Amino acid sequence: MLLAAPHAQLLVIDIQARLLPVMRDGPRVVRNSGILLRGARKLGLPVLLTEQYPQGLGPTVPEIMADAGDALVLPKMHFSAASDPAIHTRIEAAARPQIVIAGIEAHVCVLQTALTLVEQGQQVFVVADAVSSRHADSIAVALQRLQAVGVQIVTTEMCLFEWLGNAAHAEFKNLSSLIK
Repeated sequence: MLLAAPHAQLLVIDIQARLLPVMRDGPRVVRNSGILLRGARKLGLPVLLTEQYPQGLGPTVPEIMADAGDALVLPKMHFSAASDPAIHTRIEAAARPQIVIAGIEAHVCVLQTALTLVEQGQQVFVVADAVSSRHADSIAVALQRLQAVGVQIVTTEMCLFEWLGNAAHAEFKNLSSLIK
């Protein structure tokens, strides 16, 4: 199934000050999540960021906040963002069934959020080059497990070009320049 901008929303999970430094390829996650955030904002997609226990793990990193613009950032204690009532309400209120997920950690909060969203009947897309964990095997197993239950594993470029739909889109040049 293809992503379609009118049906999609972006969820960026827990890219926080004390978590990011210990993540595998953290700069790649920040770069690609930033691209997704800028693309989603240009195309008018709803965007939501989460922070796991921000008092202990710190705020979302400044680079992500800069790309997020005025997107809402909600704290959470549940590992599954979709199990948090305030976050669940925001996802439902957007009324867009395609949930694109980026963030950390792939095998904990990203995995549990995606699984919960699948259980809730959403179409879930996890952006493989915009998620991470401390260890490569944790990332690989999480992506395998997600794919096995029907989560679509995509890349940042896939998202951008599927959201655009065609090269005649008014934002094509702007968004394609983000990946060069």
